[in-house]
Amino acid sequence: MKKKVPVVTVAEPEEAARLAELPLEATLALADVAGAIKHGLLGFCADVGLVMMHRLMEAELTERIGPKHAKLQDRDANWHGTTRGPVTLGGRKVSVKRPRGRTTQGTEVELDTWAVFSSEDLLDQLVAERMLAGVATRRHVDVSEPLSEELDEEARGMGKSAVSRRWKRATEKAAAELMARDLSGLEVAVVMIDGIEIAGQCCVAALLITTDGKKIPVGLWLGDTENKTVVTNLLADLSARGLSAEGGLLVVIDGAKALAAGVRKVFGDNALVQRCTLHKRRNVKDHLPDELAKTVDWRLSRAFANPDSDKGLDAARRLARDLEADHPDAATSLREGLEEMFTVRRLGVGGRLARTLTNTNCIESMISVARRTMERVTRWKDGQMKKRWVAAGMLEAERSFRRVKGCKDMSILVTALRRQAGVTDTPKKYADEAA
Repeated sequence: MKKKVPVVTVAEPEEAARLAELPLEATLALADVAGAIKHGLLGFCADVGLVMMHRLMEAELTERIGPKHAKLQDRDANWHGTTRGPVTLGGRKVSVKRPRGRTTQGTEVELDTWAVFSSEDLLDQLVAERMLAGVATRRHVDVSEPLSEELDEEARGMGKSAVSRRWKRATEKAAAELMARDLSGLEVAVVMIDGIEIAGQCCVAALLITTDGKKIPVGLWLGDTENKTVVTNLLADLSARGLSAEGGLLVVIDGAKALAAGVRKVFGDNALVQRCTLHKRRNVKDHLPDELAKTVDWRLSRAFANPDSDKGLDAARRLARDLEADHPDAATSLREGLEEMFTVRRLGVGGRLARTLTNTNCIESMISVARRTMERVTRWKDGQMKKRWVAAGMLEAERSFRRVKGCKDMSILVTALRRQAGVTDTPKKYADEAA
């Protein structure tokens, strides 16, 4: 036996009056929405939605205070005509009529249905989505959904200034969320740190990778450069929010000396530094003529990819000696922090996970999303504006995050980090997998 479900029927007024007695059918008078049909399906649906919204409010008010004009004993509220107010529709604010009720004490009867339809949270979210997609503030009205001619005349709230105010609120919320995340409940194995330059200042961002391979953006600090003070403040903030290195921690950074110094100052010996091999290769190539750079880069990439960390380190040192005579600056660049290029390999991690953790591609990919959202900005008012935009981009990138490549081998890394930190009670699930 087929189950009957409520349906919406468009009918002539006379037919609607006859069908109103059916309990399983909601009816709309064709006269209420006939004018919207010529404006297309979306315009028609918008008008139908407004009719249904009005009837839902009337139904709620009837349930709360009784039918209109009914003479009820001990009545504590009455119908009080109508008023106008804005609802979010088609990416805009549209002024519509709504029924009112007032108590015998003179206070307004608050309708739950009106609270839902008049909420601007959806509009703020829509503005944020469009801004992140690259829609200019002055173009939001052009990409709004079509409404009927009458509703279009009532629509407002999507001008350039209104969009800017909504975007500011959305990005302030994003920055506050990012900087307030509680890290005490996370099992973190890796921290990646990198910076993005914005109008003469550097925003240093942090990305966590948990023991099961999930990526979580957590921090942002603004400074002039990627200096030790900025990195120290960033990591100290993460530590205050619950990030701990007691069980060992791998910190992946680019080639900056300041970053490594800041890591050691906050976390001490429990944090092992892995420098980005891709940054090192680029830095060495920049010191060499084109005809030699390709050969040197090939040798260096093979050294970094060697599963035996000692053999890889020896190969890189031989390359530095070969460059010493004719290209001393390239040799000096190669030797700087060279041992920290092999930290992941030294921990016994190989395969796809080693390729993931020996560079900063994960966090650079996140930063590229933030950079794309900011490409239309031509004037930065202050540092707070910069942090808001970067934070919004980081959270936007998070929506498409997947586990890191090679995440099935995270147990090997976790066990090795705990061993390095002197922790003997390695969780059984990791010890069994590593064995």
